[in-house]
Amino acid sequence: MKIACTALILFFVPLVANAQNRKQPELFEVPEIRSSWDDLTDGIETAEDWHERRVVLRQRYLDLIRDQHKPENPPLDLKVHEEVVVDGVYRRRLVSYAVESDERAHAYLGIPLEVETPVPAIVALHGTYKYGKKRVAGLIDNPNKAYLDHLCRRGYVVIAPEHFVSGHRIPAEGPYETGAFHKKHPEWTAVGKFTYEHSIAIDVLQSLDEVDDDQIGALGHSLGGHGTIFLAAYDDRIKASACNCGASFFRHNPRVEAWSRDHWYVYFKPIREGLLRKEMPPIDFHEIMALIAPRAFLDLSGLNDGHGPTQRQRLLMLMKVMDVYELEGSPENFGFYVHGRGHSVAHESRQLIYGFMDSHLKPPGATKARLVKTED
Repeated sequence: MKIACTALILFFVPLVANAQNRKQPELFEVPEIRSSWDDLTDGIETAEDWHERRVVLRQRYLDLIRDQHKPENPPLDLKVHEEVVVDGVYRRRLVSYAVESDERAHAYLGIPLEVETPVPAIVALHGTYKYGKKRVAGLIDNPNKAYLDHLCRRGYVVIAPEHFVSGHRIPAEGPYETGAFHKKHPEWTAVGKFTYEHSIAIDVLQSLDEVDDDQIGALGHSLGGHGTIFLAAYDDRIKASACNCGASFFRHNPRVEAWSRDHWYVYFKPIREGLLRKEMPPIDFHEIMALIAPRAFLDLSGLNDGHGPTQRQRLLMLMKVMDVYELEGSPENFGFYVHGRGHSVAHESRQLIYGFMDSHLKPPGATKARLVKTED
């Protein structure tokens, strides 16, 4: 009986293998998904075609943020104002550094104690909150957004820079009021300003002996989420980035005017007149995201985070961005996660973000799965 069973098994396995290798008939035609986001790759057949278009999109992006009007980058002049050791795990410093000749930014900087340096580093960007960098450090408000604390415990050096109208630099008119900024820099944009400053935060990280200069990531939620997109598209020193609930885009957005409102926080002041005439800027978010390729990028969003039809457009947009990663031969560097938790950084979102950073910034051994070893 045992012999018969064995014979059956040996006979069956090749049949299964042959069946798997045999081409199956295509009984139904699968329609191609077409959307208004397809303009990203219209006329693009090869990676070389994409690289030529990328040059054009890169310039459109720099024009959108008015990068030509940024000031000259001053010497860092990095200063430490406070220093504490947290739970014997990492050292947290309050630092400041020059971002303009007459302006300094503050940030929290976390450096793990018991690691072999140099190690990967992260720029952790806060959302629209008065004391944003304190929240990222885990000192106030929502601990789900304490990225500096979470990531330092995972072995990263982390810098949490303040947004330029928050924290130590809250304007006299109130947090996130950009009137004084636009008076000082009438031709620049708020997005250009904070992206430029976040790029300087990378300079701070690269000035540290503890940091592996080639393994730097960025992440953030809400304002910090789209700030991450803007930074990663701007500065290719960012090797892995994750945007969590990072706002919407220009097209298919019934509130597109909010990107260039006439009060409070004004992102792109120069495009207001065009938007009021229902004229879209010459670049949209799928094209800005595509500038990040082939470097690693993860997008997380809630279908119920704001206007539902707009958020569903995000899925179509992201599928088109994937086409660029495939053209670049790096589809494994792109991913997105869509959920129903609204505007949040829930547990599973954080685990995805941190795991994504581990996979793309740490050595392969750090994320390698292993078989269980048992004693004979």
